[in-house]
Amino acid sequence: MTHKAYAKVNIFLKIVGKRGDYHELLSRFVLVKNLYDEIEFCEKQTNEEFELHGEFGCSLESNTIYKAYLSIRKAGYKKELKKLFTCKALHAKKNIPSFAGLGGGSSDAATFLHMINKEASLGLSLENLAKIGLEVGADVPFFIYGYNSANVSGIGEIVKEFVEAPLHVKTFTPDIKCDTGAVYKAFRDNYKVDIDLAEKMSKVNSIELLKRYNDVTLNDLFGASLSVYKELEEYRKKDWYFSGSGSSFFKIEKE
Repeated sequence: MTHKAYAKVNIFLKIVGKRGDYHELLSRFVLVKNLYDEIEFCEKQTNEEFELHGEFGCSLESNTIYKAYLSIRKAGYKKELKKLFTCKALHAKKNIPSFAGLGGGSSDAATFLHMINKEASLGLSLENLAKIGLEVGADVPFFIYGYNSANVSGIGEIVKEFVEAPLHVKTFTPDIKCDTGAVYKAFRDNYKVDIDLAEKMSKVNSIELLKRYNDVTLNDLFGASLSVYKELEEYRKKDWYFSGSGSSFFKIEKE
């Protein structure tokens, strides 16, 4: 059975504070149902404790699926994982561009945690899975809950469903890999936090947000990304918006 790990876009993203080494945010996450990675169990071919197949742009140690494996192992399920992966491996087909602001790695990790929870009969609640996933990455809890649309805050641990009509999202990713750390540094050096605007945006539906605000106002990281990667300006078009720290753009299409 193949499991779909959907992409996401940020309709708006506002930085609202800092907690230790992490930035606190308030953002509207929306699932992209026409773009997803595909993950499935497959037959084991080696004696490795955890065997992962697929074309990834990183080492196994940096892979979010492997990090999710270590996270759930650390949570006290070493025996169950060992039993499950004695004869099984994992295969992931990557369709979501990496380093693109679409949450592909986080979605993979969340999908993997759901698969393990079911296959190994762990019986973990969504809340517990989200806590385990947060150790892997800030976006993972959103994908754990599986809402079509949600306001995400804190460092990603607070996920509140935002009920609105499903959106049909089209994405475009230029061949530019944005360094998240560099983008956040540019924001800290050049931009100010606007908590009141963030709270105001969180109460407005996504279509209205895109009508009411321009691309830089919607996403605090877009202006910062433009200052670091000036070539992004070439891809800036009317009715297209920037997701996360980039480099993907998206637009909402009619059915």
